[in-house]
Amino acid sequence: MNFRIVNMLAYASMLILFTECRQEQTISKDVPVPFPTFTVMTMDTVLFHEYVADVFAQRNVDIRSREQGYLDQIYVDEGQTVKAGQVMFKINDEEYKAEEEKTRAAMNRALADAKVAEWETERVALLVEKNVVSQAELRLARAKVEVALAQVAEARAAFTQASIRLSHTIIRAPFDGVVDRIPFKIGSLIDKGQLLTSLFSSEVVYAYFRVSEKEYLEYVRSHPDDRNSDSVEFILADGTHHSHRGFIETLEGEFDTSTGTIAFRARFPNEHNVLRHGSSGKVRLSNTIESALLVPQKATFEIQDKTFVFKVDQNNVVRMTSFLPGARLSHFYIVESGLKRGDRVIYEGIKNVRDGMHIQPTDVLPDSVLARAVVPFKTML
Repeated sequence: MNFRIVNMLAYASMLILFTECRQEQTISKDVPVPFPTFTVMTMDTVLFHEYVADVFAQRNVDIRSREQGYLDQIYVDEGQTVKAGQVMFKINDEEYKAEEEKTRAAMNRALADAKVAEWETERVALLVEKNVVSQAELRLARAKVEVALAQVAEARAAFTQASIRLSHTIIRAPFDGVVDRIPFKIGSLIDKGQLLTSLFSSEVVYAYFRVSEKEYLEYVRSHPDDRNSDSVEFILADGTHHSHRGFIETLEGEFDTSTGTIAFRARFPNEHNVLRHGSSGKVRLSNTIESALLVPQKATFEIQDKTFVFKVDQNNVVRMTSFLPGARLSHFYIVESGLKRGDRVIYEGIKNVRDGMHIQPTDVLPDSVLARAVVPFKTML
Protein backbone atom coordinates (compact mmCIF):
# COMPACT_ATOMS: atom_id res chain seq x y z
CA MET A 1 0.00 0.00 0.00
CA ASN A 2 2.73 2.38 0.96
CA PHE A 3 4.53 1.49 -2.23
CA ARG A 4 1.52 2.52 -4.35
CA ILE A 5 1.20 5.81 -2.48
CA VAL A 6 4.87 6.55 -3.09
CA ASN A 7 4.46 5.89 -6.82
CA MET A 8 1.43 8.14 -7.00
CA LEU A 9 3.25 10.91 -5.23
CA ALA A 10 6.22 10.54 -7.58
CA TYR A 11 3.94 10.65 -10.63
CA ALA A 12 2.21 13.76 -9.31
CA SER A 13 5.55 15.47 -8.74
CA MET A 14 6.68 14.67 -12.26
CA LEU A 15 3.41 15.99 -13.68
CA ILE A 16 3.77 19.25 -11.76
CA LEU A 17 7.38 19.64 -12.91
CA PHE A 18 6.46 19.00 -16.56
CA THR A 19 3.64 21.55 -16.36
CA GLU A 20 5.93 24.18 -14.88
CA CYS A 21 8.50 23.56 -17.64
CA ARG A 22 5.83 23.98 -20.29
CA GLN A 23 4.69 27.21 -18.67
CA GLU A 24 8.26 28.51 -18.55
CA GLN A 25 8.74 27.65 -22.24
CA THR A 26 5.49 29.44 -23.13
CA ILE A 27 6.47 32.47 -21.14
CA SER A 28 9.99 32.61 -22.69
CA LYS A 29 8.48 32.20 -26.15
CA ASP A 30 6.20 35.17 -25.66
CA VAL A 31 8.92 37.48 -24.30
CA PRO A 32 10.05 39.90 -27.12
CA VAL A 33 13.68 39.57 -28.15
CA PRO A 34 15.58 42.88 -28.36
CA PHE A 35 16.93 43.81 -31.81
CA PRO A 36 18.56 47.04 -33.05
CA THR A 37 16.41 48.83 -35.63
CA PHE A 38 17.06 51.62 -38.11
CA THR A 39 14.53 54.14 -39.33
CA VAL A 40 14.61 54.65 -43.11
CA MET A 41 15.48 58.30 -43.80
CA THR A 42 15.89 60.76 -46.65
CA MET A 43 19.03 62.81 -47.22
CA ASP A 44 20.62 64.98 -49.85
CA THR A 45 23.76 63.25 -51.05
CA VAL A 46 26.30 63.14 -53.84
CA LEU A 47 26.50 60.03 -55.97
CA PHE A 48 29.84 59.23 -57.60
CA HIS A 49 30.41 57.26 -60.80
CA GLU A 50 33.80 56.33 -62.22
CA TYR A 51 34.40 55.73 -65.91
CA VAL A 52 37.41 54.50 -67.84
CA ALA A 53 38.67 57.42 -69.93
CA ASP A 54 41.09 57.93 -72.81
CA VAL A 55 43.19 61.09 -72.87
CA PHE A 56 43.75 63.14 -76.00
CA ALA A 57 45.73 66.34 -76.35
CA GLN A 58 43.68 69.37 -77.28
CA ARG A 59 46.00 69.94 -80.23
CA ASN A 60 47.53 66.88 -81.84
CA VAL A 61 48.69 66.74 -85.45
CA ASP A 62 50.79 64.51 -87.67
CA ILE A 63 53.84 66.22 -89.15
CA ARG A 64 54.14 65.00 -92.74
CA SER A 65 56.40 65.82 -95.64
CA ARG A 66 54.70 67.76 -98.42
CA GLU A 67 57.51 67.02 -100.89
CA GLN A 68 59.70 64.07 -101.81
CA GLY A 69 63.42 64.04 -101.16
CA TYR A 70 66.25 62.93 -98.93
CA LEU A 71 66.13 63.97 -95.29
CA ASP A 72 69.06 66.35 -94.85
CA GLN A 73 68.63 67.50 -91.23
CA ILE A 74 66.66 66.66 -88.08
CA TYR A 75 66.71 69.63 -85.73
CA VAL A 76 64.57 68.21 -82.91
CA ASP A 77 64.55 65.14 -80.71
CA GLU A 78 61.82 62.86 -79.46
CA GLY A 79 60.02 64.28 -76.42
CA GLN A 80 61.44 67.75 -77.00
CA THR A 81 59.28 70.81 -76.47
CA VAL A 82 59.25 73.10 -79.49
CA LYS A 83 57.84 76.55 -80.22
CA ALA A 84 55.54 77.55 -83.03
CA GLY A 85 57.57 78.22 -86.21
CA GLN A 86 60.65 76.35 -84.98
CA VAL A 87 62.44 74.35 -87.72
CA MET A 88 62.05 70.61 -87.18
CA PHE A 89 63.22 68.92 -90.42
CA LYS A 90 64.96 69.85 -93.68
CA ILE A 91 64.61 67.92 -96.95
CA ASN A 92 67.27 68.22 -99.64
CA ASP A 93 66.28 71.27 -101.71
CA GLU A 94 68.66 71.26 -104.71
CA GLU A 95 65.97 70.13 -107.18
CA TYR A 96 63.48 72.63 -105.85
CA LYS A 97 65.96 75.51 -106.03
CA ALA A 98 66.70 74.62 -109.64
CA GLU A 99 63.01 74.50 -110.42
CA GLU A 100 62.52 77.89 -108.82
CA GLU A 101 65.33 79.42 -110.90
CA LYS A 102 63.88 77.87 -114.04
CA THR A 103 60.43 79.32 -113.41
CA ARG A 104 61.95 82.66 -112.44
CA ALA A 105 63.71 82.83 -115.81
CA ALA A 106 60.50 81.88 -117.62
CA MET A 107 58.64 84.60 -115.75
CA ASN A 108 61.28 87.21 -116.65
CA ARG A 109 61.10 86.15 -120.30
CA ALA A 110 57.33 86.46 -120.27
CA LEU A 111 57.63 89.93 -118.76
CA ALA A 112 60.07 90.95 -121.50
CA ASP A 113 57.75 89.59 -124.19
CA ALA A 114 54.91 91.58 -122.70
CA LYS A 115 56.99 94.76 -122.82
CA VAL A 116 57.83 94.13 -126.49
CA ALA A 117 54.14 93.60 -127.27
CA GLU A 118 53.22 96.84 -125.52
CA TRP A 119 55.88 98.79 -127.45
CA GLU A 120 54.67 97.24 -130.70
CA THR A 121 51.12 98.31 -129.88
CA GLU A 122 52.27 101.90 -129.29
CA ARG A 123 54.09 101.92 -132.66
CA VAL A 124 51.05 100.59 -134.52
CA ALA A 125 48.83 103.16 -132.84
CA LEU A 126 51.05 105.99 -134.23
CA LEU A 127 50.85 104.49 -137.70
CA VAL A 128 47.08 104.29 -137.46
CA GLU A 129 46.93 107.99 -136.59
CA LYS A 130 48.90 108.75 -139.74
CA ASN A 131 46.65 106.42 -141.77
CA VAL A 132 49.64 104.25 -142.63
CA VAL A 133 48.05 101.03 -141.37
CA SER A 134 44.46 100.04 -140.69
CA GLN A 135 42.60 99.65 -137.41
CA ALA A 136 42.83 95.88 -137.84
CA GLU A 137 46.56 96.02 -137.31
CA LEU A 138 46.04 97.91 -134.04
CA ARG A 139 43.50 95.38 -132.81
CA LEU A 140 45.91 92.55 -133.63
CA ALA A 141 48.73 94.28 -131.73
CA ARG A 142 46.52 94.75 -128.66
CA ALA A 143 45.52 91.07 -128.78
CA LYS A 144 49.20 90.14 -128.75
CA VAL A 145 49.61 92.25 -125.60
CA GLU A 146 46.81 90.33 -123.91
CA VAL A 147 48.43 87.05 -124.88
CA ALA A 148 51.75 88.24 -123.49
CA LEU A 149 50.15 89.32 -120.23
CA ALA A 150 48.45 85.92 -119.89
CA GLN A 151 51.82 84.27 -120.37
CA VAL A 152 53.24 86.52 -117.66
CA ALA A 153 50.50 85.44 -115.27
CA GLU A 154 51.11 81.79 -116.09
CA ALA A 155 54.87 82.16 -115.60
CA ARG A 156 54.36 84.05 -112.34
CA ALA A 157 52.06 81.26 -111.04
CA ALA A 158 54.64 78.62 -111.94
CA PHE A 159 57.32 80.62 -110.14
CA THR A 160 55.09 80.97 -107.07
CA GLN A 161 54.38 77.25 -107.05
CA ALA A 162 58.10 76.45 -107.32
CA SER A 163 58.84 78.83 -104.46
CA ILE A 164 56.16 77.16 -102.32
CA ARG A 165 57.56 73.72 -103.05
CA LEU A 166 61.01 74.98 -102.10
CA SER A 167 59.65 76.34 -98.82
CA HIS A 168 58.13 72.92 -98.07
CA THR A 169 61.63 71.48 -97.76
CA ILE A 170 61.82 73.31 -94.42
CA ILE A 171 59.31 71.75 -92.01
CA ARG A 172 58.36 73.92 -89.04
CA ALA A 173 56.28 73.35 -85.91
CA PRO A 174 52.72 74.65 -86.43
CA PHE A 175 52.27 75.36 -82.70
CA ASP A 176 53.96 74.99 -79.33
CA GLY A 177 54.06 71.32 -78.42
CA VAL A 178 55.97 68.13 -77.65
CA VAL A 179 57.60 66.02 -80.35
CA ASP A 180 56.55 62.38 -80.58
CA ARG A 181 58.60 59.47 -81.96
CA ILE A 182 60.75 60.14 -85.07
CA PRO A 183 60.95 56.98 -87.21
CA PHE A 184 63.50 58.27 -89.77
CA LYS A 185 67.20 59.12 -89.71
CA ILE A 186 69.22 61.64 -91.68
CA GLY A 187 69.64 60.44 -95.26
CA SER A 188 66.33 58.58 -95.43
CA LEU A 189 64.34 58.96 -98.62
CA ILE A 190 61.06 60.65 -97.73
CA ASP A 191 57.99 60.25 -99.90
CA LYS A 192 55.39 62.93 -100.34
CA GLY A 193 52.93 62.70 -97.45
CA GLN A 194 55.33 60.61 -95.33
CA LEU A 195 54.72 60.77 -91.56
CA LEU A 196 57.81 62.31 -89.94
CA THR A 197 56.50 62.60 -86.39
CA SER A 198 53.53 63.82 -84.37
CA LEU A 199 53.26 67.01 -82.38
CA PHE A 200 50.91 67.46 -79.47
CA SER A 201 50.21 70.28 -77.08
CA SER A 202 49.11 68.97 -73.67
CA GLU A 203 48.58 72.20 -71.75
CA VAL A 204 44.92 71.26 -72.04
CA VAL A 205 43.74 67.67 -72.54
CA TYR A 206 40.43 66.00 -73.29
CA ALA A 207 39.21 62.89 -71.50
CA TYR A 208 36.62 60.85 -73.40
CA PHE A 209 34.42 58.35 -71.55
CA ARG A 210 31.11 56.59 -72.16
CA VAL A 211 28.06 56.77 -69.89
CA SER A 212 25.05 54.46 -69.82
CA GLU A 213 21.62 55.85 -70.65
CA LYS A 214 20.43 55.47 -67.07
CA GLU A 215 23.39 57.38 -65.66
CA TYR A 216 23.10 59.96 -68.42
CA LEU A 217 19.49 60.67 -67.38
CA GLU A 218 20.61 60.85 -63.76
CA TYR A 219 23.27 63.40 -64.75
CA VAL A 220 20.82 65.49 -66.80
CA ARG A 221 18.33 65.64 -63.94
CA SER A 222 21.10 66.57 -61.52
CA HIS A 223 22.22 69.44 -63.80
CA PRO A 224 19.02 70.89 -65.28
CA ASP A 225 20.36 74.39 -65.96
CA ASP A 226 24.03 74.27 -66.87
CA ARG A 227 25.29 70.78 -67.58
CA ASN A 228 28.82 72.01 -68.26
CA SER A 229 29.34 73.78 -64.95
CA ASP A 230 29.97 70.74 -62.75
CA SER A 231 33.60 69.86 -62.17
CA VAL A 232 34.95 66.33 -62.43
CA GLU A 233 38.06 64.56 -61.16
CA PHE A 234 40.63 62.56 -63.06
CA ILE A 235 42.17 59.52 -61.38
CA LEU A 236 45.55 58.50 -62.78
CA ALA A 237 46.60 54.93 -63.51
CA ASP A 238 48.38 54.67 -60.14
CA GLY A 239 45.25 55.71 -58.24
CA THR A 240 46.36 59.26 -57.49
CA HIS A 241 44.26 62.28 -58.42
CA HIS A 242 45.18 64.81 -61.06
CA SER A 243 46.08 68.14 -59.48
CA HIS A 244 43.44 70.06 -61.45
CA ARG A 245 39.73 69.42 -61.67
CA GLY A 246 38.09 69.53 -65.08
CA PHE A 247 34.58 70.04 -66.34
CA ILE A 248 32.21 68.39 -68.79
CA GLU A 249 32.63 70.33 -72.00
CA THR A 250 30.35 68.48 -74.41
CA LEU A 251 28.75 65.15 -75.23
CA GLU A 252 27.76 63.31 -78.37
CA GLY A 253 24.41 63.90 -80.01
CA GLU A 254 23.23 60.29 -80.04
CA PHE A 255 23.58 56.99 -78.20
CA ASP A 256 25.58 54.07 -79.51
CA THR A 257 22.87 51.50 -80.17
CA SER A 258 25.30 48.59 -79.83
CA THR A 259 26.40 49.53 -76.30
CA GLY A 260 23.58 51.77 -75.09
CA THR A 261 26.07 54.46 -74.07
CA ILE A 262 26.82 58.05 -74.98
CA ALA A 263 30.27 59.67 -75.04
CA PHE A 264 31.17 62.57 -72.75
CA ARG A 265 34.18 64.86 -73.18
CA ALA A 266 35.80 66.44 -70.13
CA ARG A 267 38.42 69.20 -70.35
CA PHE A 268 41.36 69.27 -67.89
CA PRO A 269 44.14 71.82 -67.40
CA ASN A 270 47.55 70.14 -67.63
CA GLU A 271 50.15 72.81 -67.08
CA HIS A 272 52.77 70.36 -65.76
CA ASN A 273 52.21 67.88 -68.62
CA VAL A 274 51.37 65.04 -66.25
CA LEU A 275 48.66 63.78 -68.59
CA ARG A 276 50.00 62.70 -71.95
CA HIS A 277 48.27 62.16 -75.24
CA GLY A 278 47.17 58.52 -75.46
CA SER A 279 47.26 57.83 -71.72
CA SER A 280 44.31 56.47 -69.76
CA GLY A 281 42.70 56.73 -66.35
CA LYS A 282 39.31 57.22 -64.76
CA VAL A 283 36.96 60.17 -64.66
CA ARG A 284 34.91 60.54 -61.49
CA LEU A 285 31.57 62.18 -62.14
CA SER A 286 29.39 63.42 -59.29
CA ASN A 287 25.61 63.79 -59.30
CA THR A 288 23.66 65.48 -56.52
CA ILE A 289 20.60 63.51 -55.43
CA GLU A 290 18.01 65.36 -53.38
CA SER A 291 15.96 63.54 -50.74
CA ALA A 292 17.54 60.15 -51.41
CA LEU A 293 15.77 57.38 -49.46
CA LEU A 294 18.48 55.40 -47.69
CA VAL A 295 18.56 51.97 -46.05
CA PRO A 296 21.74 50.36 -44.64
CA GLN A 297 23.13 47.49 -46.67
CA LYS A 298 23.70 45.68 -43.39
CA ALA A 299 19.94 45.44 -42.93
CA THR A 300 19.31 43.79 -46.31
CA PHE A 301 19.52 40.26 -47.66
CA GLU A 302 18.87 38.64 -51.02
CA ILE A 303 16.77 35.69 -52.04
CA GLN A 304 17.21 34.72 -55.66
CA ASP A 305 16.96 38.00 -57.61
CA LYS A 306 15.12 40.05 -54.96
CA THR A 307 16.32 42.13 -52.05
CA PHE A 308 14.57 42.06 -48.67
CA VAL A 309 14.55 43.68 -45.25
CA PHE A 310 12.78 42.76 -42.03
CA LYS A 311 10.36 45.63 -41.49
CA VAL A 312 8.96 46.22 -38.01
CA ASP A 313 5.30 47.23 -37.82
CA GLN A 314 3.53 49.31 -35.18
CA ASN A 315 3.05 46.22 -32.98
CA ASN A 316 6.78 45.41 -33.15
CA VAL A 317 6.08 42.37 -35.31
CA VAL A 318 8.63 41.60 -38.00
CA ARG A 319 7.50 41.28 -41.62
CA MET A 320 9.83 40.26 -44.43
CA THR A 321 9.49 42.99 -47.09
CA SER A 322 11.04 43.22 -50.55
CA PHE A 323 12.23 46.50 -52.03
CA LEU A 324 13.94 47.71 -55.19
CA PRO A 325 17.48 48.98 -54.51
CA GLY A 326 19.05 51.64 -56.69
CA ALA A 327 22.58 52.97 -56.52
CA ARG A 328 24.95 51.79 -53.81
CA LEU A 329 26.49 54.41 -51.53
CA SER A 330 29.19 53.07 -49.25
CA HIS A 331 27.12 51.32 -46.52
CA PHE A 332 23.73 52.29 -47.96
CA TYR A 333 21.32 51.53 -50.77
CA ILE A 334 19.23 54.23 -52.39
CA VAL A 335 15.69 52.84 -52.33
CA GLU A 336 13.82 53.01 -55.61
CA SER A 337 10.55 51.53 -54.33
CA GLY A 338 9.13 49.20 -51.68
CA LEU A 339 10.02 51.30 -48.63
CA LYS A 340 9.16 54.78 -47.45
CA ARG A 341 10.56 57.31 -45.07
CA GLY A 342 9.94 56.40 -41.43
CA ASP A 343 9.84 52.63 -41.93
CA ARG A 344 11.74 50.71 -39.24
CA VAL A 345 13.91 47.78 -40.29
CA ILE A 346 16.07 45.30 -38.38
CA TYR A 347 19.59 46.71 -38.50
CA GLU A 348 21.66 43.82 -37.10
CA GLY A 349 21.17 40.14 -36.39
CA ILE A 350 18.89 39.44 -39.35
CA LYS A 351 20.06 35.81 -39.43
CA ASN A 352 18.27 35.23 -36.13
CA VAL A 353 15.01 36.88 -37.22
CA ARG A 354 11.95 35.03 -38.51
CA ASP A 355 8.91 36.41 -40.31
CA GLY A 356 6.12 37.19 -37.83
CA MET A 357 8.49 37.34 -34.88
CA HIS A 358 7.66 39.71 -32.01
CA ILE A 359 10.70 41.82 -31.03
CA GLN A 360 11.70 44.60 -28.73
CA PRO A 361 13.13 47.33 -31.01
CA THR A 362 16.18 49.31 -29.97
CA ASP A 363 16.63 52.37 -32.18
CA VAL A 364 20.08 52.92 -33.70
CA LEU A 365 21.00 56.57 -34.03
CA PRO A 366 21.51 57.64 -37.68
CA ASP A 367 24.68 59.55 -36.77
CA SER A 368 26.39 56.38 -35.58
CA VAL A 369 25.61 54.69 -38.90
CA LEU A 370 26.57 57.71 -41.02
CA ALA A 371 29.88 57.98 -39.18
CA ARG A 372 30.97 54.71 -40.80
CA ALA A 373 30.11 55.89 -44.31
CA VAL A 374 32.59 57.56 -46.61
CA VAL A 375 29.87 59.07 -48.79
CA PRO A 376 29.68 62.90 -48.82
CA PHE A 377 26.18 63.26 -47.40
CA LYS A 378 24.78 66.75 -47.35
CA THR A 379 21.99 68.09 -45.17
CA MET A 380 19.97 65.42 -43.36
CA LEU A 381 16.26 65.92 -43.80
